[in-house]
Amino acid sequence: MPTSSRPRRTPTTSLGRRTFLGASLGASLIIALEACGGTATGGAGGAAGGSGGGTLTWAWQLPTTWDPVTSSAGSDVQMLALAYDPITALDEQGNAIPWLAESWAYDKSGTQVTFTLRKGLKFSDGSPLDATAVAKSIERGRTQDGSLIAPQMTTIKKATASGDLDVVLELSEVDYQYPLLFAGKTGMVVNPAAFEKDADALATQPAGSGPFSVTKYVQNDHASLTKNKNFFAADEIKVSAFELYPQADPATVVASVQSGQYNLARISGAQIDQAKSAGLDVQVIDTMFVYTLDVHSGMAPFDDPAVVEALKYAIDRDKLAEVVFFGVGQADYQPFPPGYVGYNDDLADAFAYDADKARTLLKDAGYTKPVPVKFTSSGFSTPSVELIQAQLKDVGFDVTIDTIPATQHTQLVYIEHSKALTFDGFAGRESPVQAFQVLFGAEGLMNPGRQTDPKLEAQLKKVKQTPTDDPSYPGLLQEATRIAVTTFPNAFLVTAPAAVIRKGVSELPDSPSLRRFEGVTVS
Repeated sequence: MPTSSRPRRTPTTSLGRRTFLGASLGASLIIALEACGGTATGGAGGAAGGSGGGTLTWAWQLPTTWDPVTSSAGSDVQMLALAYDPITALDEQGNAIPWLAESWAYDKSGTQVTFTLRKGLKFSDGSPLDATAVAKSIERGRTQDGSLIAPQMTTIKKATASGDLDVVLELSEVDYQYPLLFAGKTGMVVNPAAFEKDADALATQPAGSGPFSVTKYVQNDHASLTKNKNFFAADEIKVSAFELYPQADPATVVASVQSGQYNLARISGAQIDQAKSAGLDVQVIDTMFVYTLDVHSGMAPFDDPAVVEALKYAIDRDKLAEVVFFGVGQADYQPFPPGYVGYNDDLADAFAYDADKARTLLKDAGYTKPVPVKFTSSGFSTPSVELIQAQLKDVGFDVTIDTIPATQHTQLVYIEHSKALTFDGFAGRESPVQAFQVLFGAEGLMNPGRQTDPKLEAQLKKVKQTPTDDPSYPGLLQEATRIAVTTFPNAFLVTAPAAVIRKGVSELPDSPSLRRFEGVTVS
């Protein structure tokens, strides 16, 4: 991919061998994934063009919406990146690097940043993707009623165009996170011609500049896409069509790929041997995905801090990784995996399994009978839910599993925040400050209690005001991790690689948590 134009000032983040939603730009960009649909539509956009052939049929998930501004699942970014381009991207070390913007620079005060676009960019409909379009897209994202990316851009006073290529952000305070933040949904550029005409239509008819254009979308069924000839790196797209489906039934997924119904799908660790025996290509890719428990501190019994603490000690994460994920994962007590700049070594065993301590915490808090808990599951990893239920019962919780449809998870858990305890997963964010906002912010989707902590907010302000290549940056970020993990009720459980099976599809870029398709071929 074309990355020769280096930024004039690129904040750097040293992550070791792992990235935080980073991407291998020899054959990839930036993304991650999740579920749900829209209505049946026919779409316009750039037709397939240039080199490339074959259809990639991917059984994975559908987005909650095709509009980055109203997307309610962080993992939607995986599918949205098929149709949209962000302003920046991340490399394998998690550093912001050029994408639509070939460079950027902060002024001396740190309160103004200018992104300079590549020349000749176009949306999928062939219209110019210039500084005016980008500024309008940013302004919509930060000001539209119901925008779910607006909380990430509260420090932007205004975005304006200076000529055709320069996008200037005026900030209300010093904030060095934007080159990272703009590598995901928040930085995805939507064609103003579409949202100025009918913003609601974007839910089913995306209007971007990404590698593919959606030509048909059927709610909860599939999306059909074709190669976008106007994608600025179209020569790297080797397939002419893309069919996107929800995740296949675990009971039949291997047979479905073996029969040719799909040529790419994800599987669980328990199915790896079965897939190999079926003669399929199996690829296990490190990810930034962390299984979590969303805990509502405003609902009983978790309005009692002693109950929250007992919950965290009651879970045997090593057993969870071994039994449920068949060893393709590791226990984790914080939202970041080892090697990430925000990972705090002092928290490596912050809530290591201690059933006796959990029982004592409940007893000392005055609980003489099992503590009733309704444990919400949307059918995501049922064995995990059942094992956690057993572990909690062992220390003094009376756990009832409340199963809800996967299609209602976002509404009931993230929007209405009406569930006390939910099994969930965190797919990460491009900016670590954004990750904290999602998990611990007052409006955070994965913070059902909607309560934050002044100490964490103050620490995050220090993080934002520090260039990411400053020597003090890692320590400031790790202190924020310590405050969050020891203060908030969220329980982090296990990091898990992604296992995918392929038939006639070349190897995917080995980039953590992200699936990109530049360079991928289908035979």
